[in-house]
Amino acid sequence: MAKTSVIERNKKRENLVAKHAEKRAKLKAILANPASNDEEFFDAQRRLAKLPRNSSKVRVRNRCAITGRPRAYIGKFGLSRLSFRELATSGRIPGVTKASW
Repeated sequence: MAKTSVIERNKKRENLVAKHAEKRAKLKAILANPASNDEEFFDAQRRLAKLPRNSSKVRVRNRCAITGRPRAYIGKFGLSRLSFRELATSGRIPGVTKASW
């Protein structure tokens, strides 16, 4: 189980990403637009730099929904490999069976 503080920090980042997503997208659109002049470009760049670092989508870490484990994350299920295996063998994930041949 991951430390509670680390899990909470990641939740805080997710909230910041959601809060600033629209503003960040508008500024990035100005930066990507080749028709924008230098003044608009540098203004957008400056305003983007003033946003909190944790509002960037890249800083959010995928974590297991049950244990908070950051590694071996299976995105389709939102679980780590350990939690996934435990739930799959006990039959709690619909449609998932253990392969045997």
